[in-house]
Amino acid sequence: MGAAPGREGNRGGDQHRGGDQHRGGDQHRGRDRDRLDPAAVPHVDALAAAFPDLGRGVTRADEARRILAAASRPPVGRPRVGATRDRTVPGPPGAPPVPVRIYLPDPERWPAPRPTVVFCHGGGWVLCDLDTHDTTARRLSRAAGAAVVSVDYRRAPEHRFPAAVEDAYAALCWAGGHLDGLGGDPAALVVAGDSSGGNLAAASLLLARERGGPAVALQALAYPALDASRERGSYRTAAEGCFLTAAHMRWFWEQYLGPGGDGLHPLASPLRADPTGLPPAHLVVAGCDPLRDDGHAYHRRLTRSGIRSVLDTHPGMFHGFLRLAGVLPQACEALARLGGAISSTLTNGKTFGEGGGDAG
Repeated sequence: MGAAPGREGNRGGDQHRGGDQHRGGDQHRGRDRDRLDPAAVPHVDALAAAFPDLGRGVTRADEARRILAAASRPPVGRPRVGATRDRTVPGPPGAPPVPVRIYLPDPERWPAPRPTVVFCHGGGWVLCDLDTHDTTARRLSRAAGAAVVSVDYRRAPEHRFPAAVEDAYAALCWAGGHLDGLGGDPAALVVAGDSSGGNLAAASLLLARERGGPAVALQALAYPALDASRERGSYRTAAEGCFLTAAHMRWFWEQYLGPGGDGLHPLASPLRADPTGLPPAHLVVAGCDPLRDDGHAYHRRLTRSGIRSVLDTHPGMFHGFLRLAGVLPQACEALARLGGAISSTLTNGKTFGEGGGDAG
């Protein structure tokens, strides 16, 4: 999903393997590695060493999950929040309930009413879960003073597109209908997600627009995957050497869409949707990331449609860097700005088509 400007509406090529057309860019593969912040390089190398060789040496989802589980370490010194609880919420029609984990901030420091964030974790629609993103959800709750509803959506390939989108929307509907119990301000409902979770958050907004709500004040997306074509330039310049690779993303999309899956569908590729009436955005983008240009293109589409969007760019950072907010200063700064954008919806939050909260 890399970058040629103006290609947002291109429908040429294979529906979800378009990135493989660009063999002429091979001489540039990995050149973004040289742009990594020196402080990030050891983390990139450590993450890459522990990550499964998806699409090459590792082709099965269950094997990839085993490798990640074996390499994972128990969280140390998790950020404190006021309370957490696990529960299920009603799933889409005909589907099972959706597990969620709710994080409530310290009520003395962040009293109600507060923003409510429906958060979808990353992991290529295949990997990760509530536990892998527990620290991220906690940090987000603290940075924004918000209630966070973290969604354990159904994963691919066992449940392919659009199962995860429908689960994300079901959780959004539940949160929108239970704001009182969450201490939420009705004008400050937010969708958020990182990577593939950013895709699901954006797609859930399209369903909310189509199905009559709930009203959302802000979309807060970190390095989102927004176009299955994988056509944009960052898929070549950051193809290798920056932790997440172009090969990883090809494999993830194949698992998510399945054989013959429609990668052009706007719920799969929100970048191809008409953005009219969507809420403002706060986008965090890493410069050394195959998904970089998805974020830039989405920002352009929103602003050209008159929708306020803030693009928080980090040229020397890599995909997933926000999860190192306890280590990398740029991650800490990006998280603070993301939290500020969310907390601003308390006083400025609006509904679809009315401008929405201050995304900066």
